[in-house]
Amino acid sequence: MARETKRALRRGWSTGACAAAASRAAYAALLTGDFPDPVSITLPGGLEPQFPLAVKELGAAMARAGIVKDAGDDPDVTHGALVIAEVSQADEGTGVAFRAGEGVGTVTRPGLPLAVGEPAINPAPRALIGEALAAVARACGKPQADAIVTLSIPGGAALAAKTLNARLGILGGLSILGTTGIVIPYSCSAWIHSIHRGIDVARAAGTLHIAASTGTTSEKAVQQLCNLPELALIDMGDFVGGTLKYLRRHPVPRLTLAGGFGKFAKLAQGHLDLHSSRSRFDSGALARRLDALGAPAALVARAAEAESAGAILDAAAADFALPLAASIAREARAVALASLAGGIAVDVAIFGRRGELLAHEGA
Repeated sequence: MARETKRALRRGWSTGACAAAASRAAYAALLTGDFPDPVSITLPGGLEPQFPLAVKELGAAMARAGIVKDAGDDPDVTHGALVIAEVSQADEGTGVAFRAGEGVGTVTRPGLPLAVGEPAINPAPRALIGEALAAVARACGKPQADAIVTLSIPGGAALAAKTLNARLGILGGLSILGTTGIVIPYSCSAWIHSIHRGIDVARAAGTLHIAASTGTTSEKAVQQLCNLPELALIDMGDFVGGTLKYLRRHPVPRLTLAGGFGKFAKLAQGHLDLHSSRSRFDSGALARRLDALGAPAALVARAAEAESAGAILDAAAADFALPLAASIAREARAVALASLAGGIAVDVAIFGRRGELLAHEGA
């Protein structure tokens, strides 16, 4: 019987790369009358991908080009979205200016790498677009590119509702993202980017206490527990390591980590990526904790054979569930403190499935 081989996951292109390619095609048409199709750009790493055009419109004073984003095998919310660049001439010597069209957000809070009022087109995509337009200008004998670039993503406002943009103060649509121009499948770079920007926005607002949560239930519960505004809430998901690493370089006075028992049982073991595919809970370690708490031998043995941390917590019932949760919270806090290396006061709150508080250590 032949062995089954796994297909390598296909990489894709960021919204920033698509925007740069569409901008180059539109600017080339504006200067020459012809759209390069497919259009190529040079990415920061040297790759030169080609993009077929889905939109080509040439007017008297503007040109529009559109590219359907292909995120490869990554479950990107913008996969299949149409990224449109409309380019018009600007006054000579003014360089490249950016505008937000339909479905592209606008920055409304300080703390992001863009000024309030600017279109949510991040610095790296802006630079990539600028370089793409400069290459067209040189080919046409112009000393520099002078253009107004308006980016649009039809339906972007609805897609943005599935992201954290509103919490970050990016309103009206999506952000144009991408540092390398390449989307690596399941790298979750957009989520980690949102964590970083959420911390930046909270710090810029003078927030002294933030709470990073593993999920919706724990986020709602910790907001009530600590009486925090939405601006102080960070949806870190499974990326506790990425959150702590960023906070180590960009600290706040106080951090509350909030999550369920199963996730924090893995954090207590030293795992900083809590996704089920990248870390496993240790039933033996939880059994030993129960033994140290004085649990009956039968319960300890049952815990050692359990399939999940939740099953162990349920088996511990009233007598040992809360002491066990407190033990996990203390150890998870110690792991977090070691990762931060000082400077931040840390407390850990563990919540049950219905948002009930099971343990709170370090408050």
